[in-house]
Parts: sequence; structure tokens; C-alpha cells
Amino acid sequence: MMQRLSVLLLLALPLLALEVGEPLPTLVLEGKAGGKVDGTPFKSGTLQGKVTVLFYVDPDKKSLNEAFTEALHAQHFDRKRYQSVAIVNMAATWMPNFAIASALKAKQKKYPDTIYVKDLHKTGVKVWDMKDDDANFAILSKEGRVLYFRAGKIPQNDYETIFATIRNAMR
Repeated sequence: MMQRLSVLLLLALPLLALEVGEPLPTLVLEGKAGGKVDGTPFKSGTLQGKVTVLFYVDPDKKSLNEAFTEALHAQHFDRKRYQSVAIVNMAATWMPNFAIASALKAKQKKYPDTIYVKDLHKTGVKVWDMKDDDANFAILSKEGRVLYFRAGKIPQNDYETIFATIRNAMR
């Protein structure tokens, strides 16, 4: 009886879309769903060929991992083998879209090597099972497989593990 109950409970649990070792599920943001800051579509399938650091963030939580972001930037990873993507969950905030879009354009100018993307309808929450109203972080291999995933604040004692994961994946 207990085994049957355990199996039923496991079946009732939602499966996380971002599982370490698995390919990143396909996400497309274009038109009314969002897209890159420059207005072009974003297609997650293009995140291959380089190790990718992926942020999926509620604008209200943009400062949550600021110390980590600065430490990551200070690593000066080779941009020929590494890329960063910041997707903003614009439906997760009370802030008006035009204000967020303006801030993203300024960020894009300041950090031209980062791909900034707008998600207007929480598509990443649905497709990738990202934690809503939070800061999500993932590392993807050159082949688009998830190497690391975390929602919420990244503890400082994880920084070196994350940086080592990126360095090893870039080899």
C-alpha cells in the first residue's frame, strides 16, 4: 500500500523542465510574446556552440544576485567560447513595460556582449518551469544541455563551483 502511495505521489509531482544533464527545452519569444531588445525574435535553439550563462529574472529581483553577476563579469571568460543571456520576465512586475524596455536598452549598450530578451507573458515560467517572481540562473553546455540550475539567491560559497563548471565546459 505504501509503495503504491509513493508512486502516486511521484506521478503527481510536476517535472522540472530544466534538469541537469538534459537539453534545454525550446523556447521562442517573438512578436507579442517578446523577443530580443533590438526587436528580433529570441530562439533558445540558437544557444549552442558556446557555453551559455542564462538568467531568467523578475525585474523586481534584478538586484538579488548582483554580487554574483559582478563576480562572474570579473572572471573575463573568453567571449569566443562563452555567452550570457538575460531574459526578463516582464509580466512578473507592476513596473510598466516601457520603463523596463528602456532600462534594458541601456543595459544592452553597457553590456553589448550580453543578449537581453523580453518575456511579456511568462513563457519561460511555462516552458522551462522557471520559478515565477524570482531570479533563475542556469549554465548550458555548448550543446545546449543544462549543467547547473538554481532559483533564488546564489550563495557566495557556490561561486567557485559555478566558475569551475563554466571553465570545464569551455574546454
